[in-house]
Amino acid sequence: MNPMLADAPAVPLLAGDQWWSPNATDYQPVFNPSRGEIIARVPMGGAAEVERAVQAAAKAFPAWSKTPAPARAARLFALKALLEAHFDELAALVTRENGKTLDEARGDVRRGIEVVEFACCIAHLAKGEALPQVADHLDGVTLREPLGVCCGITPFNFPAMVPLWMFPLAIACGNTFVLKPSEKVPLTAVRLAELALAAEIPPGVLNVVHGGREAVDALLVHPQVAAVSFVGSTSVAQHVYATACQQGKRVQAAGGAKNVMVVMPDAEPDSTIRAIMGAAYGCAGQRCMAGSILLGVGDAAPRVQQRLSDAIGDLLVDDTSANPAAQMGPVIDPAAQQRVTSHVRQGVQQGARLFQGGRNELPAEGFFVRPTLLCDAAPDSAAAQDEVFGPVLTMLHTRDLDEAIAWANRSPYGNGAAIFTSHGGAARQFAREIQCGMVGVNVGVPAPMAVFAFSGWNRSFFGDLHVQGTEGVMFYTRQKLILSRWDATYQRHQGW
Repeated sequence: MNPMLADAPAVPLLAGDQWWSPNATDYQPVFNPSRGEIIARVPMGGAAEVERAVQAAAKAFPAWSKTPAPARAARLFALKALLEAHFDELAALVTRENGKTLDEARGDVRRGIEVVEFACCIAHLAKGEALPQVADHLDGVTLREPLGVCCGITPFNFPAMVPLWMFPLAIACGNTFVLKPSEKVPLTAVRLAELALAAEIPPGVLNVVHGGREAVDALLVHPQVAAVSFVGSTSVAQHVYATACQQGKRVQAAGGAKNVMVVMPDAEPDSTIRAIMGAAYGCAGQRCMAGSILLGVGDAAPRVQQRLSDAIGDLLVDDTSANPAAQMGPVIDPAAQQRVTSHVRQGVQQGARLFQGGRNELPAEGFFVRPTLLCDAAPDSAAAQDEVFGPVLTMLHTRDLDEAIAWANRSPYGNGAAIFTSHGGAARQFAREIQCGMVGVNVGVPAPMAVFAFSGWNRSFFGDLHVQGTEGVMFYTRQKLILSRWDATYQRHQGW
């Protein structure tokens, strides 16, 4: 084992109320991406570790599922209060293990807390329906009941928000939960679980395991896991969906994207450039809602290209754990750094013109990639078609809005799209005709608030019910119908 890895603290697992370390032979490094240093080592667990966590969750389920919804909500209110009290600590932890700027990390934690706040309304959200006298002397009532043990498999790019998309709503509905965070960012997930225990959420209601594909597959086929929530790449989302569905499980699997931004000639220049910069280079482009294709319509294209080049040149890329003024941080690890730079080289080889910016020299340590603009790429090139998951924006020109919409709708993905315009008719046409689940009008990243579902389409999502919002409540519950007949004859009946 690498001496630096051997000396790093091991990340624990949680089963019931017991934090424990397995006798693992395989550990992976957890980096501070801004400095390239190893800050922890995570055990790559498998079926045995998953079994222990699932059994703890199964043991806790009967009592927790029978706990009144207001009492479950009270524990979530306590969790929300602790998350607020530890907000700055959590944001700093996200920055340390993910590399986001501090502002981005705060947004990561804040959007997660909003889901907890939404889950606190479970006594209202999980109410069924009733129709007295649905037929003669017949009353109909529906109930929403929990599923059992649920699991969440979460990515590296939002260490706080995505786990909080899942387990608060799942446990609010009366389920118990096994969280498998990305092995690249396990520290935030562990801290969230510590705060859940401090909020007196009963032992076994939330459990944490670590690992890679072996742990994931063990969760997907475990007979006591009723539902699987996943966020990650499209290829893995497809595997998760196919495998878990074959086992009869309920699945929501969010995948990747290639999100389009369209700039019309009448767009307001300053706010449009700010929105594009945030969408393309925020979180170093490592998000499934990143704007990665820019379509300049008509004579808007050369003006936008020049303004973007200037803005990219001024972007401060730096160590986010040391410089609070940094505007963009690193990508997650050396493999991501190599993959993104290789993608840029390929784009140039295929004919795209390259502009790379960023003030000053990049830090000597860490996994940094310069913010990049690829102009005039061929529509069928890798730069225009493939998800990069890094700070790379590809720009193309279209004659008019119809051509832009037609081009965007050829994409196999379907997460988000945005239009920048001052014309209501153009905005309405775009919103109605674009084939994706989340649309921004003068909004670069149309990711929904917690009360709405994160509604990807096509190869950006596999399943029927999305995370967040009332769809999330429906996903983590199943409906029971009760028909009751109480007429006068039955009231007079004295038995056999």
